[in-house]
Amino acid sequence: MNQDTICAIATAQGGAIGCIRVSGPEAIEITSRIFIPAATNKKLENGKPYTLTFGRIYDGPEIIDEVLVSLFRAPHSYTGENSTEITCHGSAYILQKVLQLLIKSGCRMAAPGEYTQRAFLNGKMDLSQAEAVADLIASSSAATHRLAMSQMRGGFSKELTALRDQLLHFTSLIELELDFSDHEELEFADRSELCQLANNIEKVIARLVNSFSVGNAIKNGVPVAIVGETNAGKSTLLNVLLNEEKAIVSDIHGTTRDIIEDTVNIGGITFRFIDTAGIRETNDTIESIGIERTFQKLDQAEIVLWIIDATDAQTQVTQLAGQLLPRCERKQLILVYNKADLVDNIQNSIPNNFPDNVKSIILSAKNREHIEELQQMLITSAHLPTVTQNDVIVTNVRHYEALNNALESIHRVQKGLANNISGDFVSQDIRECIFHLSDIAGEVTNDMILQNIFQHFCIGK
Repeated sequence: MNQDTICAIATAQGGAIGCIRVSGPEAIEITSRIFIPAATNKKLENGKPYTLTFGRIYDGPEIIDEVLVSLFRAPHSYTGENSTEITCHGSAYILQKVLQLLIKSGCRMAAPGEYTQRAFLNGKMDLSQAEAVADLIASSSAATHRLAMSQMRGGFSKELTALRDQLLHFTSLIELELDFSDHEELEFADRSELCQLANNIEKVIARLVNSFSVGNAIKNGVPVAIVGETNAGKSTLLNVLLNEEKAIVSDIHGTTRDIIEDTVNIGGITFRFIDTAGIRETNDTIESIGIERTFQKLDQAEIVLWIIDATDAQTQVTQLAGQLLPRCERKQLILVYNKADLVDNIQNSIPNNFPDNVKSIILSAKNREHIEELQQMLITSAHLPTVTQNDVIVTNVRHYEALNNALESIHRVQKGLANNISGDFVSQDIRECIFHLSDIAGEVTNDMILQNIFQHFCIGK
């Protein structure tokens, strides 16, 4: 695959400027077939790396555009290959025409993520850094940007490399003992030192595994379930929080029958709001399925907004408390007394027998009253730490699974050392831990996993 020279548009459509990336063994030669420098004494093939050359793209005698060509020579480029970047005007016609000329001259279209895949295969970055490129492109908040930058700069990889090197050192000593098994008195690996190392590594891996809940919330949004009885104003509140008409609002009970989800950034934190079907007794089969899904989403949420109709607060709390409170014991529960504009003395109708950790707010979603206070309450309830580019937090499900497997392996090492089992069994468990840590960096990853990772990248990256 790396013998092909590839090309693709690397910029979004609609801008004033467009960029086409060319990478591969013949990148410079193919580009020079359609590009003539403005300075007649210059040739692109003879150009110095990291230079810009002004000239024109030709299709036979016809001028297609005046462009700038950036030149990179292997191995000092993003992909590690000879590369050019053609910067032209952003016209869709011009960009497509230049692509056609490049393909006609010997290029092929790049597959999604192929530039970054080549960078990985050519040793310009490890797999976790390559995956961070996609996260960086998709970052939608300061926190997701910082996490992606930390991973792309190798912060995660350095921590894993240090763990792996320590494990390799000790497993080599244990295996050296096995080579001298005839001399039982020889012990190259100090068991007490290995126990201490295993304990330290277990703590680090456990910390990384536990960081996934925070990393997943930062990357995909803090899940917030909006629950309550029918017609309490759940969909109205969702529309106000999203600032768009996402859900159908009606006076008819049971309008929302399926789950509606969307994300919004509030105070630098991404929240994933989940509007659910109203909870009530019903004989409607479809509505019953929606209510069942409500409880499934409630279990997955970290924050629960229980929307209560303030005009009938006591009745609704009495009817649903038994179903909702047990499911919210380990979650941040916020009671939202809606329709405050319809009640004169609302404080008199609000129950006050909830635990101290349950927050409450009175508002009118229809009139957008006290929405800012609710937003601030959500930010406080998210409990997300301030993230810097030096923090190592796991956000990738593949990494999370590999770390969990590594954690199981190191637990077996600890157990084996405590029970004084044979060194060959301990060595096998250590090597399994090394394998799972190496899988994150891509040192042992198979082609199927690579294909699955890079096919989700955008074309041109």
